[in-house]
Amino acid sequence: MFKHTMLAMGVLFAATSLCLAQQATLGKPEIKKEPIKQTSAASGKDMYTQYCAACHGAEGKGDGPAAPALKTAPTDLTQLTKTHGGKYPASMVAGTLKFGSGPRAHGSVDMPVWGPLFQSLDKYHDSVVQQRVSNIVNYIETLQAK
Repeated sequence: MFKHTMLAMGVLFAATSLCLAQQATLGKPEIKKEPIKQTSAASGKDMYTQYCAACHGAEGKGDGPAAPALKTAPTDLTQLTKTHGGKYPASMVAGTLKFGSGPRAHGSVDMPVWGPLFQSLDKYHDSVVQQRVSNIVNYIETLQAK
């Protein structure tokens, strides 16, 4: 009888552990990775919405729907001017978009470096790639806290 009770308790413990493990995995947000989609290079807002808002949020505050799944919180883009002595760091933002900033580019290695991705959209058209970067940089400037 003792063996049956111990066996039943062991099975119950294993089943409970499995349920808790599944519940923990179900509650954890996961980033869905998809191929980059073509958007108009002329609209910084459209590109921001398509490429950046999932992590940085529609208003740039770092609160996008994918943000909880990242190991490091996305940068609050509305504070860039404030954190750089009152001057919007356009060249830094452009450099980060094109080349990243080391292993923590954009706050996390989960965030892509956009330069090569934009290049894949506009092969043989470096001027369009530059236009994309420039228009996103200009749009992010409009998000700065007043």
